[in-house]
Formats: sequence, C-alpha cells, structure tokens
Amino acid sequence: MSENINMPAADNDEISLKELIVKIKEWVAYLKTKWKLIVAIAAVGGIIGFVYASFQKPTYKAVMTFVLDDAQGGGGMSGAMGLASTFGIDLGGGGGGGLFTSSNILELMKSRLVIEKTLLNAVPFNNNGKTEIISLAEYYIRTNELRAAWSKKPGFTNIQYAPNEDRTKFSLVQDSILQTISASIVKNNLTIAQKDKKVSIISIEVKTEDQNFSKLFCEQLAKETSDFYIQTKSKKARINVDILQKQTDSIRGELNGAITGVASAMDNVFNLNTALTSRAAPSKRKQVDVQANTAILTQIVAQLELAKVNLRKETPLIQVIDMPILPLEKDKVSRLKSLILGGFLAGFLTVLYLVFGQLYRKLVA
Repeated sequence: MSENINMPAADNDEISLKELIVKIKEWVAYLKTKWKLIVAIAAVGGIIGFVYASFQKPTYKAVMTFVLDDAQGGGGMSGAMGLASTFGIDLGGGGGGGLFTSSNILELMKSRLVIEKTLLNAVPFNNNGKTEIISLAEYYIRTNELRAAWSKKPGFTNIQYAPNEDRTKFSLVQDSILQTISASIVKNNLTIAQKDKKVSIISIEVKTEDQNFSKLFCEQLAKETSDFYIQTKSKKARINVDILQKQTDSIRGELNGAITGVASAMDNVFNLNTALTSRAAPSKRKQVDVQANTAILTQIVAQLELAKVNLRKETPLIQVIDMPILPLEKDKVSRLKSLILGGFLAGFLTVLYLVFGQLYRKLVA
C-alpha cells in the first residue's frame, strides 16, 4: 500500500520538472525573438554609463591619522601635585574628565560648533596665480560655484565670509548658509572613524572635488579640535597658573617695597647713638617683612612652576601619525566599469519587463 501511495508523488515530481524545463525553453525562445530589442537597450544603457563616468568629476581624499594623548596617568606628577596640595593649591589634574574619550572625539569633530569654526579659519587660495587669504567657507563657495546659484536670490549676492570673522555678528542669511555648508560637509565629505576599538588611533577623511580644499579642511579641523581641547580640558590648570602668577607678582612687589624700606630706615639711623634703640625699630620691622615675603615668595614660585608643568602636560590633545600630502589619492568612476554595469542593468531590466509583460498578457487573456 505504501509503495502505491509513493509512486504518484514521484510521477508528479517528474512531471513538474519536465514542465519547468519546457517553460524555461519557451521563455528562452521568446526572449530570443526579442534579442535585438534587448541588445539595443543594453547598448543604450552602456553608453549612458560611459557618458556618466566621462562627465563625473574626480574626488580627492585627504587622510589624517592621529592618536589621542592620554594624560590621565599620574606618573611623576602625582608627587608634585601631592606636594602642591599641602599648600592648598589644586593643580587641576582632573581637567576635562571623560570629555575627550575616543568616542566623544568622533562626535566632537562632527559637531556644528567645531565645523563652523573650521570653516571660518584663514587659508591660502590661488586666485589666477595670486595667493589670496580667505576663509574655508569662502573657499567652499568659490569651488562649488554657489554664487552663480544665488544670482537670482535677493540678499545673497553680497554674502561674504572673512577669515576669523566674529560669528556672533552674522546676519540671518549668513548664519543659515554657514549651517547649510556645515551640514553638507558632514553628510557628504567628512568621515571620522576609530581604526580599532582596542586602540585610540582615529582617522579623518575629507573627500571633495578640490584636493587643496580637502587637505586644508582636514588640517584645520584637527587644529580647531586641538584648540577646543586647550580651552576646555586645560581651563582649570590655566586658571591656577593665572592666579599663582598674580600672587607671585603681588608678593614680589611687596618684597621689593620691604627691601627699599629697610634701606631707607637704615639711612635714617646711620651713626645713631646705640643707646637710642627705639629709633632702630622701623628698620627691624622692615627686615621682618623682607624675611616673611621671601619665604612666601619662595613657596608660591615653586607652586607656580608646578602649575606650569601641569598646564604643559594638559595642553597636547593629539599626536599626529600621518598628514595629508599632495598629490592626494584620486577617486574617479571607471568608464569601462560604468559601461559594463550600465549595459548589464539595462539588459536585465529589459528582460524583466518582457517576462512580466508576457505573463500579464496571458493572465488578462
């Protein structure tokens, strides 16, 4: 009984396979009748791909790699900071906390604040053989010919971005354009990534149609990030240096005054009768002031030098490994690849259109 049941199933499978082979042969025969159409459209697709590749402008990629400078280890500074703490001085070893971790640096470099500051930095621009100093924003506008697109927009024709211009004095139009340029660069031209999660090596890649702009923007972005670090992480250490410097200058002034006072007091008692000891009291008081100010100044100068050492320790942000060097890596769409890909896609889509069109006609009929 079981053999009788299994036999029809095998026959059905064999019949289905035969039908499938027959159907495939029918479709192949049908497509052969349309081969001229398929080849013609594939040729057109190939030509379109070739023309697209021919008119596509090449892009230039600037790459900079750097390693984050981890200043968290105490090393020899821990003893120095411990000594300073005994005098009630905080040398600011905790600076920026966890702000400058690798993951935060990646987002910081793509932030609107840093990108816009970078765009306002001054860079050289070759204008018909003459070197002109302009901002990176102005460089971007010229190389992308944005003013031609603004010619019909009132209020846009006189838009300028001077190097290091005060951002707070921008008009609404200037502000809007700068934000648009910043967003476009982050979206289309800038790639910032960490090479490996186990290491702190970070790479900046800037890809644009102007290799000088790619190189300059990459370098200025790293510089602006470093400046932001100096202003943020080393702020506490810098404040301590400023306070100690003011205290040092003040005590030094007091000491100089006390030394002058001792000399004046001694002049007043020169050849004085030794029995008249009260007349020598002012001179002795001035000498005490000199000794006290000398001791205080010695301690404060030591603290100031420790604070300066700590400030120098906090200041570096990145150690550059590779810098972008001209000529940059050139990336251009291959004409041959575009020709083959365009022809293949056009031919494939034509075959799909013919197959589904034929099926639709059979269903309707």
